[in-house]
Amino acid sequence: MSQFPTLKILAFAAHPDDVELAASGTLMKHINMGHACGIIDLTRGELGTRGSADLRDKEAAESAKIMGLAVRDNLNLGDGFFEENEETLIKVIKEIRKYKPQIVLANAVSDRHPDHGRAASLVSRACFLSGLPKIVCDHDGENLAAHRPKTIYNYIQDRNIGPNLIVDISAEYEQKMAAIMAFKSQFYDPNSQEPQTPISGQDFLSFLEARAQEFGRLIGCKYGEGFTTERCIGTSNLLDIL
Repeated sequence: MSQFPTLKILAFAAHPDDVELAASGTLMKHINMGHACGIIDLTRGELGTRGSADLRDKEAAESAKIMGLAVRDNLNLGDGFFEENEETLIKVIKEIRKYKPQIVLANAVSDRHPDHGRAASLVSRACFLSGLPKIVCDHDGENLAAHRPKTIYNYIQDRNIGPNLIVDISAEYEQKMAAIMAFKSQFYDPNSQEPQTPISGQDFLSFLEARAQEFGRLIGCKYGEGFTTERCIGTSNLLDIL
């Protein structure tokens, strides 16, 4: 029997707080439905202008509690410098095989920060390779069986990419903002003496709300989170996707 919990949704992030900003409402909606969900951060965000990697670790743990995650791990691949290669692919494959998610969420396919698109490509390739039985890997002596998630959705970040899918997070919006603000070193704090960044001002929080309202308006709700898809979304019942 596996020592790892099976997750319905596993979200990957280039940096701690990526998921909080773009997809935490979606995770919490499914957690509130009783589904186990988790986050794998690829780096510790150690190159961030404000705060430190150690502080980001603590903030990520606090956010995980707010969200109710079953799992939050960090692969420490190297902020700004991780590449898509055999070593990093195997590390991501191990996480997929450990937790066997049906759905994977990943960074935006293209974005202002180059780590985001690179993470999206790395995770997408790892999801495919994870399903190949001839790739053998283990964790602490436990063989990790091949597993391929059913689908990947890429969350939308800084750049306004048109979504293929929008999730209604109206009921989760306040909890989402609490998870974001767990990263006190990164976002608006009028008492902070740290340098200003593109995400540290109050205007950025206004932008986040406007983006959520924009996506919500497209599907007739107050707040939404948008995703792009690698393949078409299928259904056997049109009434399931009203």
